[in-house]
Amino acid sequence: MLTPLFKPRAVAVIGASNKKLSIGYRIVQNLMDYGYKGPIFPVHPKDPFTINFKAYKTILDVPDEIDVAHIVIPGKYVPMAMADCGKKGVKFVIINSAGFKEVGGPGAELEEQVVAIAKEHGVRVVGPNCQGVICSDPEVRAYCNFTFTYPTPGNVAIVAQSGGVGEVVNQRFSELGIGVHMYASNGNACDVSIPEIIRYWGTVDEVKVIVVHIESLSDPAEFLEVATEVAAKKPILGMKTGRTAEGAKAVASHTGGLMEKDISTELIFEKAGVVTFRDEEELVQAAYAFSTQAAPKGNRVGIITNTGGPAIIATDELIDAGLEIPPLSEKSETFLKEKLYAAASVNNPVDVLATANAGHFRAAMDALMTDEGIDSVFMTVVTPFFVDNEAVAREIAAVNQEGKKPIIVNLMTDRRQWTGPTNILREGGVPDYSLPETAARALVAMSEYSRLKSREPGTVKKYEDVDGKAATAVFKEAPASKYEFLTQEEAYKLLDAYKIPVVPYSVVESAEKAATAADKLGYSVTIKVDSPEVVHKSDAGGLALDVRDKDHLNAEMARMSDTFSKLKPKWIVQKFMPDATEVIVGAKAIPGLGHAVVFGLGGIFVEVIKDVRFKLTPVTDTEAKEMVSSIKGFPVLTGARGQKAVSLEALYEIIQRTSQLLTDNPQIKELDLNPVLAFEDGAYVADVRISI
Repeated sequence: MLTPLFKPRAVAVIGASNKKLSIGYRIVQNLMDYGYKGPIFPVHPKDPFTINFKAYKTILDVPDEIDVAHIVIPGKYVPMAMADCGKKGVKFVIINSAGFKEVGGPGAELEEQVVAIAKEHGVRVVGPNCQGVICSDPEVRAYCNFTFTYPTPGNVAIVAQSGGVGEVVNQRFSELGIGVHMYASNGNACDVSIPEIIRYWGTVDEVKVIVVHIESLSDPAEFLEVATEVAAKKPILGMKTGRTAEGAKAVASHTGGLMEKDISTELIFEKAGVVTFRDEEELVQAAYAFSTQAAPKGNRVGIITNTGGPAIIATDELIDAGLEIPPLSEKSETFLKEKLYAAASVNNPVDVLATANAGHFRAAMDALMTDEGIDSVFMTVVTPFFVDNEAVAREIAAVNQEGKKPIIVNLMTDRRQWTGPTNILREGGVPDYSLPETAARALVAMSEYSRLKSREPGTVKKYEDVDGKAATAVFKEAPASKYEFLTQEEAYKLLDAYKIPVVPYSVVESAEKAATAADKLGYSVTIKVDSPEVVHKSDAGGLALDVRDKDHLNAEMARMSDTFSKLKPKWIVQKFMPDATEVIVGAKAIPGLGHAVVFGLGGIFVEVIKDVRFKLTPVTDTEAKEMVSSIKGFPVLTGARGQKAVSLEALYEIIQRTSQLLTDNPQIKELDLNPVLAFEDGAYVADVRISI
């Protein structure tokens, strides 16, 4: 357990200093200024005192037991200091010093040496190249960190791979008056990991919401397991940075082109139930709401306002995010007609009018709190001079204390002059926001967590009709040592082994045999060059569509045979199947995790439109359905604008069979089934590309 790290009984600082502009000085000063309840032991080979504390030449000279020791000395001396900590029986060491794995080469070797010494003595390590930890518990007050923002006690916990990001978030919470219970930034994470910290916070009752910043995951599977476990109990709000890369080199597959530099962490977030953010301010504001309110049970929002415009802005934001503003029940409308001004609107949104008093607001809140069609209450409240606004705030706080449904308030006031309503809401545990968009996005995040938590996980189908021996034979026969890509023939054999439907085809070696195959399949046909050296067939001139007779076939074969004469390729003759809706199913390997599977509208424009949805393997039946239904082009699949609806069940099955193919064969690097031709009665793969 990490309790001694966050609630240490004694702290030593190896490298403590009297130089005010040094980390060794700042850590001691922070511990003292923050009111740390335990003893502080500076360690310095020469100085007899650090600030007002007696200093010791080595940690071995310290008379007491030590839970946490900071190491703030040049890297080359860290191994010796770690050995001394081991001999002393220190439980946790925070290495603030830099110059380790992050600089590569000798630094990485030095870090390995330090970790080996720590393991030998049973010492846990935070860092190196890190800030450290903070615990605001009044019984502890441990600021084992060299930053400068002292959090007030609260129920938010922050863990950040980047100390800079972590401190920015911590500082923003402080500016907003939001309390933080624990904070950690673990730098290189050579030992104590972010998943371990999250798991610990899952057991800490004082922590209500966890904020996570990630740059990279050394063990994606561990993070997925831990985050799934903890997110089921309390909300985790996650932010991934480093998603894009300037000048990214071209990729061979459509799937690779559709993926950003690193979308894998966000896919892990989604699968685990972590609410994902790409904006720090939105993350902080959402955490504020989570720290005071329980997540709504659904996405149906009741709105109360005394001013129209901001309520419209909020409504737009909520609807765009997929939330609902349903009509109120007949009972609620009848009640409100009796309680509100005659000119008030008793629909949803409920407009109580600018002259509404505290009683009117209370009536509106009571109606929505008892209306079974409402899951959360959103309020836009302006503070006119002709209303007792403090009385209104007291009613909002009183209803909030009942805890029936979450309340989010957009409070529009001059906060420099009218402090009363703001203070009343804050003391009553009501999150209030200056702008309607900010407030609405906080509620959207809460509803997203509710959706993630309540979704049906589904089941991973295991198809028993798969021919595993045939699949193994494909990989044995594939010339992987020379070519990255399987040939079309090899790829089709692999799909056949997994019973993934393929457009009827034949593999031939000459124009004569192509004509025979076309006669057997029936015109029209498609002819494709098949060589591992030709990746994009259409771009290279190795594709002929809608070949309608033998003369047309001979002409196309003559053209392509001349183009690819040096390669001596084989040829794929396929049944030409017009009037299909084209989709793509693809995948890209994620190191340490499996594959990201993609679904979207297909064809040559897939990388331009990028209307796609990703999921991690193994893809459940529920996830397969969500992948199909959540793309913007879904109406195209269901028969929009006179088009024929396609078989959704066929698409679900192709996705799940592909997921099983990938799970069984992790050596697959990238896979494209594009296009998949979807019809009313089924779906068939027309083209496949697999790299290994």
